[in-house]
Amino acid sequence: MKTVIKVENIKCCGCSNSIDIGLSKIEGVGSVAIDVEKGAITIEHNELVKKEVITEKLLSMGYPEVGTAKGFTKIKTNAKSFVSCAIGRINN
Repeated sequence: MKTVIKVENIKCCGCSNSIDIGLSKIEGVGSVAIDVEKGAITIEHNELVKKEVITEKLLSMGYPEVGTAKGFTKIKTNAKSFVSCAIGRINN
């Protein structure tokens, strides 16, 4: 299966690297392709992986699906994405 999710807070290759590593840890995810400019993530996965599992993982890393984070949650995701980005740059 293929799922495409548009997310907020993707800024660079550090973000992309963190997202790739994080989503690849989900059992059943085969490949992850990230379009930084469009803020789109394409995930190849088996049918057992639900979209909600993917979006929850992204949210926990600071990359919420477009339009889903509001108020304090949005502030937290902005801070988390900054940290994820920095870690992604170090691990790259």
